This record gives sequence, structure tokens and C-alpha cells, in this order.
Amino acid sequence: MAEAELTTIARPYARAAFSFAVDQASTSGNGGLAEWSRMLALLASAIEQRAVREYLDDPVLTTAQGAQFLIELMGDELSDSGRNFVNVLAENGRMELLPNIAQLYELLKVEHEKTVNVEVTSAFDVSDDEARNLVEVLQNRLQRDVNLSTEVDATLLGGVIVRAEDTVIDESIKGRLRKLSQALS
Repeated sequence: MAEAELTTIARPYARAAFSFAVDQASTSGNGGLAEWSRMLALLASAIEQRAVREYLDDPVLTTAQGAQFLIELMGDELSDSGRNFVNVLAENGRMELLPNIAQLYELLKVEHEKTVNVEVTSAFDVSDDEARNLVEVLQNRLQRDVNLSTEVDATLLGGVIVRAEDTVIDESIKGRLRKLSQALS
């Protein structure tokens, strides 16, 4: 199935989990959003493991047995509502969508919290002062809180690549050389 189709099918499940987490956070005051984020990330990680996928793909296995396997695998990491969620996914034959659901959930959570995750890949280490300045500029421009992560990639030769949601700004030497090469060919 195409990635776009998987995303379309996963969206209602992500929204349902998100709505439940928001309701849980507002009624009980605990971290419903963070708890669901953690549970979905763990479930997505588990379902992406080859051994787990092979077990769940066994044609003799019922959906209820598959759900029970995943629930037992997660142990105390799942709340009662998390276990119910796995059962609903299994009943509808949608457990393979867990990575997509987790990703969509995170997007909903970030939008709700008015935060944006920004990844900066640089040819050299980004100093604390540079990171603070970048966060300040991005917060002013985006009107959102910024969660910044940095990474070093020496193959860039110089400059940076900034990724924020679906926006990529490539100001690296490597990127400029690639554009120049394309323009010349």
C-alpha cells in the first residue's frame, strides 16, 4: 500500500488517540499527551522489529492473539486505554499502521502544544550561543516554541541544513554545489 494511503487510513486512529489523551489530560490533570506519545512510540518501535512483524504476519494467528502478544510484549508500558487501543487496531486489522499513527499523533501533539521540532545539521558543532540565537530567531518567525536538536555532518563541507516540519532549508556548501551541478547539466 502506498504511504499516502497508509497515512489516510491511520489519521482517524491518531486523532482518536490524541482526542482521548487531551481529554485525559484535562480531566485528570496528568500528562495524558506525553503518556500517549510514549506508548505510541513504543508500540511503533515494537511493530517495526522484524521478529515481531514475522510473528504477527503468521496466517494461523488470530487478530486477538496478535493483540494479546503485543500487549504482553509491552507489559506495564501500556495503560488500560493503551491496551484497548491495541485491541481496536487488531480487530480492524490495522496494527501495521502503528508507526504512521505514532507519527501523525506527534504532529497533532506539536500543533496542540504550539511547538515545532527543528533539526539543524551542520558541518561543525553548533555552539550554545548559536543554538540560543537560532531558537530565538525561529520562535519570532514561527510564533511557536522551538525544540532544537543539532547534528554534525562533516560531509556538508560548510553551512547548515534546517528542517522544521515539512520545510527544509539547505544552506550547505554540498547543497549549493549540487544545485550548481544541476544548473550546469
